Amino acid sequence: MNDKISTGLVSAVLRDPVHWLAFGLGAGLLPKAPGTWGSLVTVLVFWWWAPVDTLVLLGIAGVLFVAGIWICGESARRLGVHDHGGIVWDEIVGMLLTLSVAYPEPLWFGVAFVAFRIFDIWKPWPIRDLDHSLSGGLGIMLDDVCAAAYAALATFLLQRFFTGL
Repeated sequence: MNDKISTGLVSAVLRDPVHWLAFGLGAGLLPKAPGTWGSLVTVLVFWWWAPVDTLVLLGIAGVLFVAGIWICGESARRLGVHDHGGIVWDEIVGMLLTLSVAYPEPLWFGVAFVAFRIFDIWKPWPIRDLDHSLSGGLGIMLDDVCAAAYAALATFLLQRFFTGL
């Protein structure tokens, strides 16, 4: 996404509820690294809610994932751009999934955040293949869920290694 966001895009996002949700209530409009901002907002909101029962959190993430297939797909269709950089609903869901294994402490929220951003940007196999082979909302959502699986595993293993719990 360009450093300069067009006034038309901002206007479209602010007046269309589908874009407003897909753009993470505006977090995706930030000019640099919108996926990182969407993930960070998720961590901050989650921090306020923590601790949340893991099953409840996974249920919420599941509902948001299913809704995100339509929301992200419809936003991309309306914008005419598959997986526009400002669409961050997928990062929100991926970050929630990653946080589901993090101990409710700032250090582990930070580890989960960094791990998710690394895997979401790096896109190791099969994430890159999914990103390129699936179109629509499912493709937008699924690569971040896979990145979340890698990040959750990394977070889980690091917690076990450093805390022994």
